[in-house]
Amino acid sequence: MGQVKAKKYLGQHFLKDMGVAQRIAESLALEEKTAVLEIGPGMGVLTQFLLQDPLIDLTAVELDGESVTYLNEHYPNLHVIEADFLKMDLKAYFPGTFCVIGNFPYNISSQIFFKMLDNKDSIPCLAGMIQKEVAERIAAPAGSKTYGILSVIMQAYYKIEYLFTVSPQVFDPPPKVQSAVIRFTRNDVSQIDCDDQLFKTVVKTAFNQRRKTLRNSLKPLVESGHPMYADPLFDLRPERLDVAAFIDLTKRVAAALNN
Repeated sequence: MGQVKAKKYLGQHFLKDMGVAQRIAESLALEEKTAVLEIGPGMGVLTQFLLQDPLIDLTAVELDGESVTYLNEHYPNLHVIEADFLKMDLKAYFPGTFCVIGNFPYNISSQIFFKMLDNKDSIPCLAGMIQKEVAERIAAPAGSKTYGILSVIMQAYYKIEYLFTVSPQVFDPPPKVQSAVIRFTRNDVSQIDCDDQLFKTVVKTAFNQRRKTLRNSLKPLVESGHPMYADPLFDLRPERLDVAAFIDLTKRVAAALNN
């Protein structure tokens, strides 16, 4: 079988730079034998380097049937699951822990990270290539202009590292944006010190009107005039709060809702 044709509806941009592929493969930085799931291997440019690492027990998940056929022909020892990662029951395939890697389709990268978060106790690390703008946003510290919903929610459970930038020219076809490789490493927080679902709601509500102070942006959750808003904390805009401050804020909202 020849080359697989990139499909726009799947967001496919095939990596063609072997040096970049090798750097991505090495970005997991494993110290022991580990199950690894590669998302969207395409024609296996990254896959070939992952298979060479003796510490990686590799499985790949690919939605594109043409790519699956190509992978089965060129990498007969690779276990390929033809499925949509976003719809997979990960515990059915990986009863233990596993890491995730890939050149992720940019149109679903955030959904991939939220699924990772839903399985955070099973996924100690993730490394992959995404749109540069999204990578910067996730890794941004509190106080920066790009700090937002993804930054807070992901940083609550993972250490985020922006590793390196990748130019459009190393892809076929080249995307219209720059790319970046990012790494998530699970921190030691087994459960944040507040209601997890309310935490996400508070973060999303606050940043939905990020130019407003918390006193104004949180009105959909707690009505204006509530005594909670007397605290100077609510004079701040959401980008000023780090993860710990958002946890404290969530507790305050929970108390207000229960009174």
